[in-house]
Amino acid sequence: MIGAVDELLARLAHENAVLVRVTSTQGSAPREAGTWMAVWANGLTGTIGGGQLEFQATEEARAVLAGAPPIDGVRRYPLGPSLGQCCGGVMFLSYQVIGVDDAPALRRELVAHLPPVALFGGGHVGAALGRLLATLPFSVRWIDSRDGVFPAALPAQIDAEHSEPVQDAVAQLAPNSRVLIMSFSHAEDLDIVIACLKRVRERNDLPYVGLIGSKTKWATFRHRLEARGFTDAEMDRITCPIGTPGIHGKEPEVIAVAVAAQLLQSMG
Repeated sequence: MIGAVDELLARLAHENAVLVRVTSTQGSAPREAGTWMAVWANGLTGTIGGGQLEFQATEEARAVLAGAPPIDGVRRYPLGPSLGQCCGGVMFLSYQVIGVDDAPALRRELVAHLPPVALFGGGHVGAALGRLLATLPFSVRWIDSRDGVFPAALPAQIDAEHSEPVQDAVAQLAPNSRVLIMSFSHAEDLDIVIACLKRVRERNDLPYVGLIGSKTKWATFRHRLEARGFTDAEMDRITCPIGTPGIHGKEPEVIAVAVAAQLLQSMG
């Protein structure tokens, strides 16, 4: 299972496409600004919301691929009776012909606007979560203190980083990163939690910090954090155990689904 960005980049190596982007919306719309889809002569990557709007945009993009003049500027699409969609809002779309030479810039551009996630830990759960997050609207910074734990090839939405000591990476995280802590040792986990709490105290720019583990583990951590001067209110910023309640099973893939669901919920 690969993400849309990876599918786009792989296919661009062999054929051109038209990149259709939602530049803005008014009122009720099926997708938000920044959403995109790539239209190929045969097939689509991504979606701008489906329905008649997507059908019409696909037809217009394929006409360009077949030799029609490029579509300049931004086109306005009222989502009313003329399109057979009852959303009632308006979507504005742009069209761009893209090829293999555009791939590096597109990778940077399409990933840059995604909400950042910092994933600490390259073990079984971390690997399962990384694979899943690469298919979701997140940009992932995957961090471990050990060399050689990351796969040789990574999805476009994931950047791997070796950090020793691992908690030093916390200070360099992008603002508003959501943090997931699941290193190979409780000692590292605690160091990362401390670094996150210090950053929250100083900058308050980590909206979600999740720690893998049981209630017993978190009770032990709370005692140690309290001894280091953290208040109850500060410690309450840590989510432990992590994962949406009600999803049972300890297989890495099951835990990954529960954690990803909770991350999406944290987006509000």
